[in-house]
Amino acid sequence: MGGHHLILGTLRDFITDDVVDDTHDERYRQKIARFLVSEKGYRKAEIHPHHPLVVAAGDRRGRLWVDYTVTVDDRALMVIKYAPGSLVTRHRSTLAISRLVASYQIPVVVVTNGEDADILDGEQGRMVASGFDRIPSRAELLDRLEMTVFSPISTKRAEMEARIVYAFEIDGGCPCDDTACRIA
Repeated sequence: MGGHHLILGTLRDFITDDVVDDTHDERYRQKIARFLVSEKGYRKAEIHPHHPLVVAAGDRRGRLWVDYTVTVDDRALMVIKYAPGSLVTRHRSTLAISRLVASYQIPVVVVTNGEDADILDGEQGRMVASGFDRIPSRAELLDRLEMTVFSPISTKRAEMEARIVYAFEIDGGCPCDDTACRIA
């Protein structure tokens, strides 16, 4: 039993069909995945859960898991970060994550606690919608695709964004949390 999560048993992941620990946080993640498929029209194959991301801040490195990366037509178009509690405190680190998951700026960034959500424009970094039901549908994302500029992330920018992620998610994370960790 790792971390600080109460493990209630096991459950099957909606996307991968893998058996995972049944925790309160995992139940919210499964709710998000079901919502994306049943209400927003995404295909399971377009939703990539538990994406590992390694970040560095100088000589320090850490690993965390990106809850969901949504890919349509071979392009990562949306990143979703789940965490309990306040959404606004997660905006900056999730924007930074959206600049590290691909070699370009992912256009839609979602911060959610499983009940509410803030939708951010990845390029501008500003909130464009609020509310769990306002997470863009597959059709809405495809409509945006024609107008989307996939700005490349420079090496310098990626380095700075990795430092932000490290500070917020690794250094600033709960020491008993097993969803992010320091690595040698």
